[in-house]
Amino acid sequence: MSSLGPAATVTASPSASASASATASKNAKVARDTGRGGPVSPATGKVMLGAYLSLSGRSASESLALRRSQLGRDQRIVHQFWAWDEAMPRTRSNVPSSSTLMISWHGVAWNKINGGASDKLIAAAARNLAAQGKPLLVRWAWEMNGDWFEWGGASNGKNADGYVSAWRRIHGIFADEGADNVSWVWSPNWNSSPGDAWNKMQRYYPGDDYVDWVGVSGYNFYKESPATLFNPIVNAYGAKKPIIVTETAAIDFGGTTKADWTDDLAAYARRTPELSAIVWFDTDTHNDTNFRIDSTTASLAAYRRMAANSHFQG
Repeated sequence: MSSLGPAATVTASPSASASASATASKNAKVARDTGRGGPVSPATGKVMLGAYLSLSGRSASESLALRRSQLGRDQRIVHQFWAWDEAMPRTRSNVPSSSTLMISWHGVAWNKINGGASDKLIAAAARNLAAQGKPLLVRWAWEMNGDWFEWGGASNGKNADGYVSAWRRIHGIFADEGADNVSWVWSPNWNSSPGDAWNKMQRYYPGDDYVDWVGVSGYNFYKESPATLFNPIVNAYGAKKPIIVTETAAIDFGGTTKADWTDDLAAYARRTPELSAIVWFDTDTHNDTNFRIDSTTASLAAYRRMAANSHFQG
């Protein structure tokens, strides 16, 4: 399932098309090797715990302050969403100094990238993020194996090779612009929609040289366990890449179900050493579902137990 609705219509900035040789160069370019996880390294034996925060009636800074007072700590990862043609931030607005920024950057139809028309836009984004001067996570065109975004395989000819080419082109331009403070997060949905062979998540994988973290979106909308949601990604990529749950939240089915699932997630993370980060979709402003950690007294208590556990002090 998608956690966000379809992206707003965006218009890529025009630029001259790259030559065939330049395209090949960009697709082959690999940023310098900065070790496991890239510039944002996982903490051995620990989980980084963070959130996307959008709380009704509160600004971003007020939301962060509320969670700091409830949890006794800042978010280890602060998750923000940016549109494809929106100027990337040169500064870390509303990101505590001790936190790592993760930007989910909207995708676009692949032909707007692979033909070179977006090269200037991508280069500008790279320069802006490089100017931050601190390591950050970039999650471009997430949930590409779903059929709800314009950058999904279902809307782009059912040929995952085009996604891989677009990813590598963006990666190459960032390298050319010196944005070596970026860790790249490749993040499919936990299951593919449709479930046809052409849409298997592995077909979209850009390759080990182009990915620093492997992410996954997964919510227990149909009472799935954490293992059901996340084991496929852990089993496929956990031996070579740190795993980050880039979007998740517990669904309230009544009683203590939300708290119980949060406890289950914490237990799953403790017994899954490949899992290095969890980013909660902490909001009550998305559709009709309240994903907030404090929607009930029991759910807040469960989340606080997880945040206070030493395993989640990464």
